[in-house]
Amino acid sequence: MDVLVVGATGTLGRQIARRALDEGHRVRCLVRSPKRGNFLREWGCDLVRGDLTQPESLTFALEGIEAVIDAATTRSTDSLSCYDVDWQGKVNLIKAATEAGVQRFVFCSIIDAEKHRDVPLMDIKYCTEEFLRQSGLNYTILRLAGFMQGLIAEFAIPVLEGRTAFITQDSDPIAYLSTLDIARFAVAALTTPATEKQTLPVVGPKAWSGLEIFRLCERLSGKETKIARLPLATVSAMKRFFRFFQWGWNIADRLAFSEVMACGRPFTADMAATYTAFGIDPAEITGLESYLNDYFSVMLRRLKELEFDQKKDKKKKVPF
Repeated sequence: MDVLVVGATGTLGRQIARRALDEGHRVRCLVRSPKRGNFLREWGCDLVRGDLTQPESLTFALEGIEAVIDAATTRSTDSLSCYDVDWQGKVNLIKAATEAGVQRFVFCSIIDAEKHRDVPLMDIKYCTEEFLRQSGLNYTILRLAGFMQGLIAEFAIPVLEGRTAFITQDSDPIAYLSTLDIARFAVAALTTPATEKQTLPVVGPKAWSGLEIFRLCERLSGKETKIARLPLATVSAMKRFFRFFQWGWNIADRLAFSEVMACGRPFTADMAATYTAFGIDPAEITGLESYLNDYFSVMLRRLKELEFDQKKDKKKKVPF
């Protein structure tokens, strides 16, 4: 199948592109900067320059495409706003896909978006879901919670480096899932009839709080770290501050999303219907403890090797 992956240079999108290639699909990636997508070309993807905010570029990108997997979202450092990319850009993409006669459209959304419409990103995701449902496209909406890969910089590295770690006070547990597993669901949706015109949660097997993740990292690494709890009121104050500046709008939107994580219930969902629809065994899905154990095993081995090399070099420099 000829597949267009949108957001392919991102943490999730690159895994979707890789998985689609591995399963024999012909993959085209929409990129704003071909230079940033060089690694995708090396894997075997075709690159097409385009921008969700420029509808004319999407018409060309979709020529000959049978399916679209959309994993794009605004970064906090982007010059474009959340509204520009995650709403207007997605409307442009869905319209262009409809006009191009695309057979399947897979959209990566967020769980519980309809429950938090006061948060800009959540409201936009919900509205995009509704727009896609009414578009006439044969869609599958995958509702995600959080990526395990994002926990490395936030939790694992501070523990390894002995830095003070910050967590939001009273934050709710989140059912993180590896992007490799999410990619498996996204690509499988292209050829799984039971997922057509369905909205399905795709989350990890267990929800973890920030404190639980730090304690897990400490146990797996054999190291301890100091933990500082950031009051939710501080997060709210930071959000209001960044709202004053246009360059801070995306940051403010992310901080507003953080407030959702303190609503008093775990950020997770029942996966039974999803596993049934895809025919996937839950035992095949990577748990957070297994994921972090693999990470620390590799990193601790590398640190030991580095320490050994440094000692060896030091001995060579001693003249007697």
